[in-house]
Amino acid sequence: MGNTYTQSYFHLIFAVQNRMTLIHKDWKQELEKYITGIIQNHGHKLIAIGSMPDHIHIFIGYNLNQKIPDLVEIVKTSSNGWIKEKRFTPFKFNWQKGYGAFSYAHSQIDSVAKYVLNQKEHHMKKSFKEEYLEILRKFNVPFKEEYLFDFI
Repeated sequence: MGNTYTQSYFHLIFAVQNRMTLIHKDWKQELEKYITGIIQNHGHKLIAIGSMPDHIHIFIGYNLNQKIPDLVEIVKTSSNGWIKEKRFTPFKFNWQKGYGAFSYAHSQIDSVAKYVLNQKEHHMKKSFKEEYLEILRKFNVPFKEEYLFDFI
């Protein structure tokens, strides 16, 4: 009897609405654990997660039985409600519309995971806007500036 075998890896990126710096270092680890649970409960494998005050990077072994837009929507909606429920910030928290999803080969797992886990050091040299535009260009993704994240 034949079986189906797949192997896909995705790097997901999304930002806090209006790029507000609301993800605080005091609770970012709890947020990352919460999102890890969502990812794993949907049959994906979390490889690396790294949040900054205004955005997050998630690198996963992707289960092809769920559409990327559905997974991102579940992660955003669930974590958004959880942040509000926990009252981690006195400000209105929402994830911005849109996201980036970039695929990688198995041979790139280590380098992408290190990149995601070293966000703090990475952003000492490069802004989120510079980083995101660089990724879009690296993957030859056509884009219009007016449809990118709100880079304030």
